[in-house]
This record gives sequence, C-alpha cells and structure tokens, in this order.
Amino acid sequence: MIIESEIQSTKKKIISALKDLINQKNLEPGDKLPSERMLSERFNVSRGNLRDALQTLEYYGLVKSIPQSGTFIADIGITAMNGMIDDILGLPSPHFKELVEARIFLELKAVKLAALRRTADDLIHIENALADYSDKVIRGEDAVQEDLLFHLAIARASRNATLNTFMLKITPEIINNFEQHHVCDKDTAFKGIEEHKTILDAIKNQDPFAAKEGMKKHFKDLYQYCYNVD
Repeated sequence: MIIESEIQSTKKKIISALKDLINQKNLEPGDKLPSERMLSERFNVSRGNLRDALQTLEYYGLVKSIPQSGTFIADIGITAMNGMIDDILGLPSPHFKELVEARIFLELKAVKLAALRRTADDLIHIENALADYSDKVIRGEDAVQEDLLFHLAIARASRNATLNTFMLKITPEIINNFEQHHVCDKDTAFKGIEEHKTILDAIKNQDPFAAKEGMKKHFKDLYQYCYNVD
C-alpha cells in the first residue's frame, strides 16, 4: 500500500506540473504538448510515470493522444480545464465500500442493458467467463479474477462504452481489495456459480427484469459484508 501511495503521489505531482506548463505557455485547445522525452526531462520523472499521468488526463478527456503525432490539449476552455485538474488532484483513494457501491450501481444498469442488447458473440464471451470461474471454484482455487471477468463480460454486452469504461477503471482496485480482505469464502464461491447461471439465463432470454433481480440477489452477500465491517 505504501508503494501504491507513492505512485499516486508522483502521478499527482506530474499532473500538477502539466497544469502549470499549460498555463505558463498559454496553451489552447488543439495545441500540442511537448514530447514525452522533453516532459520527462523537464519534470525529472521517468517516461513511465509521465505516461501514466497523461493517460489519467486522457481518461478524463483533458488531453488526446494521437499515435505517431503526439498529445494534444482537448477542446475545452482553460478555466474548465484548470477546475477539472484541481478536482482530479483532490480525488482521494476510494474506500472499498465506495468501490462496492459504485460497482453495484453500474452493474444493475449494465445487466439490464445486456439483456436487451446482447449479441450471440456476447453470450459466448459471458459463457466462457462463467466456465473459467466455475472450473477454478470446483478445483478449490481462488477465482476472484475470473468472477470479475464474468461481470466485465456483462458490462461489455451492455453496449454502453462509457459504462464499460467505468467498470474497467474500478476493477483492478476491486480485485486488490477482494484478495486483501478475503471477501469470498468457499461456500460463497460455489453459490456464485448458480447465481451467475441465473443471470446468464436471464440475459439469454432477454429479460432485463429477471437479469436485474438475479444481479441484486448475487450482490446481497457482498453488500452485507461491506456494511458489517469497518
């Protein structure tokens, strides 16, 4: 956790330096930022750390990276950009309970959309993810990552790119917390197989109500766990 804190601190320092550079040079929407090499030398940071900071700004829509061309300021006014960067710098690391709340909120919507919009390829992807999860559980192995991949397959089937992006964004931290707190025991994992099958069947039948109810039932134990611990 100390290493993760140091990484986040370094990233925020680079983002703050990028903000100062944009203001000092009066860069406007569409202007190109200096190359990664020049920026890493200017800020005395590794190119890997710089790239991580730029990817964060791109995720929030503040810069745009174009292969073979460089990184450009997004089409947003300087006042809005400064305000959004300040908000990004002020973001705390999310608590596990907050991640769970966000996940539940997103997935209850995603599973309904998946039931309405899923394709044949989506069903195959979800079925394969469920098979991988089931195999791990039956062998008595940890299946946290396979569990999350099943849910990501549903998010993908929602055909909502923004919703899918949010799920991809929070998944690594959720996996880390699941493994750290040992959230899922053996009995819960086996029950998860049947609950996953119920959700998959509802998506196959294109029944958004049944899909949502299946997901709510699936999240019951997780929700209770999070609100019965400190």
